Amino acid sequence: MPKKLVFVVLVVIFCGGALLIEGCAVALVGAGAGTVAYVKGSLKVVMDEELDDVYEATVKALDQLEITPSEKEKDALAARIAARNAQDDKITIKLKAAENNLTEVSIKIGFFGDRSQSQAIYDKIKENL
Repeated sequence: MPKKLVFVVLVVIFCGGALLIEGCAVALVGAGAGTVAYVKGSLKVVMDEELDDVYEATVKALDQLEITPSEKEKDALAARIAARNAQDDKITIKLKAAENNLTEVSIKIGFFGDRSQSQAIYDKIKENL
């Protein structure tokens, strides 16, 4: 196989691999409090608030958006809220206590995610804190 062809094949493989892991790289860049990333269909953010406060703000936000939770689970370390929107897409919100009174938040809507609806829920949660 000619060297030029080998080089082209290697470049294509490298670039393709970089595109596949692009979402992971976004999650690693600027992982401080308040940084929002959209990774694999989920809006992910670390909030500078305690788990209990974020949980209460999340429940209130869903109520304000007229979304009724079908499941609510919470303990001292994490919480999970499940619901369905008017289009019958599943909404999953996961909260996880992190160090220094931070809370990791993940919002996913439907199988592939819906960035604009996830952002709307996150914005409403922020309003309630």
